[in-house]
Amino acid sequence: MQQQGVYAPRSPGIWFDDEITMVLPLYDDNSDRRSVPYVNYCLIIANVVVFVFLQEFGAENNWFTAAFSVVPQEIVTGEDMEGFVAIVNPVTGQQVGQIHLEKTPISVYLTLLVSMFMHGGLAHLLGNMLFLWIFGDNVEDYLGSLRYLGFYLLCGVLASLAHVAVTYAIGANPLIPCLGASGAISGVLGGYIILFPEKRVTVILVRVLTQVPAWVAIGMWFVFHIISSLGALEPDRGGGVAYGAHIGGFVAGLVLVKAFAVIGRPPEYYQGGPPPPGYYQGGPPPQW
Repeated sequence: MQQQGVYAPRSPGIWFDDEITMVLPLYDDNSDRRSVPYVNYCLIIANVVVFVFLQEFGAENNWFTAAFSVVPQEIVTGEDMEGFVAIVNPVTGQQVGQIHLEKTPISVYLTLLVSMFMHGGLAHLLGNMLFLWIFGDNVEDYLGSLRYLGFYLLCGVLASLAHVAVTYAIGANPLIPCLGASGAISGVLGGYIILFPEKRVTVILVRVLTQVPAWVAIGMWFVFHIISSLGALEPDRGGGVAYGAHIGGFVAGLVLVKAFAVIGRPPEYYQGGPPPPGYYQGGPPPQW
């Protein structure tokens, strides 16, 4: 089978949900963190393991990548696509490349979960893991480990669905696959800015090392993606950065984080009451 796609001037053949930004966070203030972020560590390890062992360091023509990336047309139709997709320059009409879609051995809808642990290259992986390392631990500390895991996965799925919706809304090629953790991590950023708007974050801001409140660091990141997405709303840009996933994940994090925080929390947690015994004395965190 050979389908016709469109030329992807920035990254022919696949959507990556990453982008270089003018704000590069380095670390935040963790002096008030109360627990060890085991789930966040496990998420980072899982991303690295998938990239190294299953994607073979992002090798070209990798079966796992071709089989488990999110393909918008598969999500809409529920039908697995297999074969080659021709990449065509919309101006000249000439084929400039092709993508090979492998048969997915599980339900195509499960690619919404699997793809959020995949990356298109080493820089893609390192950039995403840096953001997850900096911001994920604090959100896990606030929500609790199990809630954080559910929050992370749900934001990732909603981000991928947002990308699917945007693909069809702007008439982009629905056969171009998408992968990456940035949608889920964008949700973490949305949750972080709600929970810790004034927490100090050390960043490189336009080549200057400085400290800014979280709402400034993350707010500038979001505005950058909004502006950048305006230039991507062209059907002839069939690959590159999945801004729909970034923005969709971020909005999901903004909306959902408080709901995840409330479920099962003791009322005194929100009323300034004393913390559970042993929580600040080195004992195990409460199993909320």
